[in-house]
Amino acid sequence: MSGTAPGPGTAPGFPFRLVATDLDGTLLRSDDTVSARTRDALAAATAAGAAHIVVTGRAVPWTRHILDELGYDGLAVCGQGSQVYHAGEHRLLTSVTLDRQQARLALEKIETETGPLAVAASRDGLDGQVLLGPGYRPIGEELPAVAGADPDELWAEPLNKLYIQHPELDDDTLADAARRIAGDLVSVVMAGEGIVELLPLGLSKARGLSIAARRLGLSATATIAFGDMPNDIPMFAWSAHGVAMAGAHPELLAVADEVTASNDEDGIAVVLERLLAGL
Repeated sequence: MSGTAPGPGTAPGFPFRLVATDLDGTLLRSDDTVSARTRDALAAATAAGAAHIVVTGRAVPWTRHILDELGYDGLAVCGQGSQVYHAGEHRLLTSVTLDRQQARLALEKIETETGPLAVAASRDGLDGQVLLGPGYRPIGEELPAVAGADPDELWAEPLNKLYIQHPELDDDTLADAARRIAGDLVSVVMAGEGIVELLPLGLSKARGLSIAARRLGLSATATIAFGDMPNDIPMFAWSAHGVAMAGAHPELLAVADEVTASNDEDGIAVVLERLLAGL
């Protein structure tokens, strides 16, 4: 699966020069694979002159092995837009880090109202570890992390994001509260079940995608984006056309230009095949 740069133009009937796809819940099926049908549709879009960029909330260390297994060698936007990664060269092209002083202040303000939070920290870099502070529930068994880290250790090196959990509040409620309380210090996203994140202020998938697209000489007006969670909302707002997967979060469905089949039902391929046919 190549994420190669676009050719001189698109084939008749295919109106986009950039296809941006979220990873979990969108490009990947529930078993973390990409179907042959979706691979073929993306290859056809590339042959028609479009580029494909993976845009994921996962930081590079949690993304790299998946891209390698897929044979993806193009650009990937990782860490909710904080990193632009060249998969073929295994090279980090750009990186934005979290202001740790502002993040600590944000946490203090949130906890003053919500009570104690469990916190995990994602360190910057190609091999940055994810450190799980006391009480933080692992996001997934397949994602490597260092459990039981000392709270002070979370702040010892540059970070691209923090994960927060609350013992009682659900994800949407926690994200809304954090955004209301500390939205002037950090950006807050809900990226999946049990995944509420604090990011550098102003950071989003849209920002990272715009940087990657500019490297390829492409623009928002030529972009179609696919996603399933609220962290994809800025990417939809930036792109010319946003496609939500069936079963996507209600906040994303509310702003999507269209809804396709689920990730397990080749939702990306359904749309690309239609566009390639000029329908």
